[in-house]
Amino acid sequence: MISFIVCDDNLMVRKNIENIILKKMMKNDFAYKTYIFDDYNDNFSKIINQKLPNKIYILDIEAPSNSGIDIARTIRRKDLDSVIIFLTSHEELGYMVLKSELLFLTFISKYDQYEENLEKAISKAIELIGKKLYIHLEDRGVVYTIPLNEILYITKDSQERKTIIKTDYTEFKLNKTLLEVTELLDENFIQTHRACIINKTRVRCVDMKKKFITFDDGSQITLLSDNYKKGLKLNE
Repeated sequence: MISFIVCDDNLMVRKNIENIILKKMMKNDFAYKTYIFDDYNDNFSKIINQKLPNKIYILDIEAPSNSGIDIARTIRRKDLDSVIIFLTSHEELGYMVLKSELLFLTFISKYDQYEENLEKAISKAIELIGKKLYIHLEDRGVVYTIPLNEILYITKDSQERKTIIKTDYTEFKLNKTLLEVTELLDENFIQTHRACIINKTRVRCVDMKKKFITFDDGSQITLLSDNYKKGLKLNE
């Protein structure tokens, strides 16, 4: 899932951005959702604080209540991974953006073929996000590329001393520690047992009393310990 978060005070520009996003995403297999704002209001602030997957921000530098540069600073204090694209009719602010060190993707002027440039920027952003939607593991000369959204859970086989990655279609037994694999995962993966990490986006329900975790494919595990279940918070 890719989350596009757009803020621009010009209605026509907002519609153009939506159309560009739609056009680009029709050519990709990634699911996506677009959040559109006309100002940096309280609802926009909630989006910043919300743990949405793979955020791509398209920010107008000059909005009625705040500056996109200041908003980007707020984003970066909490989030270093999201992609930020600046879109503005104030080209003179380009130098300020460049020296801000906000780790942004690009600065686009509305007076310089912005639709074409924005389309290219979104393509690049999707490419960057796409690299994060997979984990790449090498084990004994074999390279595994596994989509994150296909992973149900990851556990440790103490007898074989292997880490097992359970996916929709198969399971991978790797000579890696659980920690080595965990370091490659994103915030959608949480620990439920000292020997188990689950993909919370794939969980259908959790029975805290019986310690059952049921996934959306119908499979179940009982790797839920008291030490971790208190911190188990799933997506609404």
